[in-house]
Amino acid sequence: MQIQVFHDTVCPWCRIGKEHLFTALKQWGQPVEIQWRAFQLDPTTPKEGLPFKETMTKKFGGRADLPQLFGQVVQAGAAAGVKFDFDKVERMPNTILSHQMIALMPEELSTEFVEAVNRAYFEEGKDIGQLEVLLELAAEVGADMGTLKAQIERGEGLEEVEEDFNFGRQVGITGVPFFVLAGKYALTGAQPVSAFLQAFEQASSSKQA
Repeated sequence: MQIQVFHDTVCPWCRIGKEHLFTALKQWGQPVEIQWRAFQLDPTTPKEGLPFKETMTKKFGGRADLPQLFGQVVQAGAAAGVKFDFDKVERMPNTILSHQMIALMPEELSTEFVEAVNRAYFEEGKDIGQLEVLLELAAEVGADMGTLKAQIERGEGLEEVEEDFNFGRQVGITGVPFFVLAGKYALTGAQPVSAFLQAFEQASSSKQA
């Protein structure tokens, strides 16, 4: 079974949903193919990024209690087994470069790289809009930095990213995480493990019918 995961690399709920997905997959115990597909929560973010807390305050019209908002994410992350440290996050990056890098990543390294990017941003406060940061993370998971840098400079991977953006618009995806199982079953949001297990059974039964 193939599972397509539409996500953005600065989306905390995408990271939580990913953890729920993989916890469910461990319990289910059957082989699947994960395909990471790109989505941007805010494509208007400039290439150099924006100040994180100022941007978040503006996004909610100055009405949001950011510590409370972040606290909810931190608690949900802890329950899923992942850490968030928003005190370290200083930049809101444009995520297209990180999506381009994911598209170029060898399939066997892509999931590990997505997690490395999430960890670098949400736990260490690194600016994942910077090529140097992404190349270092790629090297950490075993990818070849020189090859990837050359591919990025040639613009490789951008066509696949744009195809994902266009597909998301065509089918009406307005938020992430968004999961497509076996090409026909969809789950939206950071669903609990039980919801994923139920969806796996439905998708598997459908294939056998």
